[in-house]
Amino acid sequence: MTNGKPPFRADHVGSLLRPPVLREARAARSAGQKSDAEVREVEDRCIIDAIREQKAVGLKAVTDGEYRRAFWHFDFLARLGGVEMYEADQGIQFQGGQTKSYGLKVTSKLRYEPHPFVEDFAFVAAHADGAVAKQTIPSPSVLHFRGGRRAVDQTVYPEMDAFFADLAGAYNGAMQAFAAAGCRYLQLDEVNIAYLCDPNQVAMLKARGDDTDNLLNRYADIINGTIAGRPSDMFVSMHLCRGNFQSMHIAAGGYDPVAEVLFNGINVDAYFMEYDDERSGSFAPLRFLPKGKTVVLGLVTSKRGELETKDELKRRIEEAAKHCPIEQLALSPQCGFASTEEGNLLTVEQQWAKLRLCVDVAREVWGEV
Repeated sequence: MTNGKPPFRADHVGSLLRPPVLREARAARSAGQKSDAEVREVEDRCIIDAIREQKAVGLKAVTDGEYRRAFWHFDFLARLGGVEMYEADQGIQFQGGQTKSYGLKVTSKLRYEPHPFVEDFAFVAAHADGAVAKQTIPSPSVLHFRGGRRAVDQTVYPEMDAFFADLAGAYNGAMQAFAAAGCRYLQLDEVNIAYLCDPNQVAMLKARGDDTDNLLNRYADIINGTIAGRPSDMFVSMHLCRGNFQSMHIAAGGYDPVAEVLFNGINVDAYFMEYDDERSGSFAPLRFLPKGKTVVLGLVTSKRGELETKDELKRRIEEAAKHCPIEQLALSPQCGFASTEEGNLLTVEQQWAKLRLCVDVAREVWGEV
């Protein structure tokens, strides 16, 4: 995280609030008034503007804001070979509402096929202009967690071991494709390991018949398979949160039940960890962080517009540093600002103010960004 390598002392998870012009273009396409090509032109312009804004506030890593997506996860997963997206009876239930009603199912052998996200990454890299282009994708566990055995065709995968092996293989193909396109900062958005810290979520899994005792290790193995053989200069981070949709959440619970495997059994380089309120528990699990890895503290909330104070953030960084060296810490918002195209309940100006705050505090704490 020094010498210009990620994660940076001030970093961000990835998604950004969608500009009104982009919302209007996508709505026009849904109404049959704009073509895919016309919408992509709008996306291109908005992404170039977003990259410029990210650099203007002082960020060294830039993303496309996930502007080409409707969901942080479905848009990627639905383009893997063997996966279909469908209209479900209900959406994903959050504390206070639910998403649009879509689901995923596995209908044939999982495999990597040429993926539009690779072209999307190339566009960001071509316009990064000295910044590091960061690519975010949902962690492979997402394809299993939400639907479980019921979402996987039993004639295709009579045994789940084969499903998990093929899932890792498909993701490894995606990783290699991003690497070939020049990606050297890849992030896996891994919400489900954080969900395993919530007794209510674990009870839900048990009720549908999942082996929850082994699920954490299973997910760790798939993630390790995903990034196996990555280029030596490819940096891989993992983002953990407990749900993010229009400022609502799903789960709660500290990282204690998963910390040892999370930090020492998964071969990523850094962890973006949600720590913006009491739902995240204490910093004590950071004691398991080994040398050579980084935790990016998600202390700045993306769920509300009120701006945190510098003193408050510095105090919490000092608390975290009681459990691991401060040199292995960095600062970011706790999640993206728009995990779905609807976005969280704050303004664009508040979004940029929060990212600028991360940069300012990081400079004052570590003397660098």
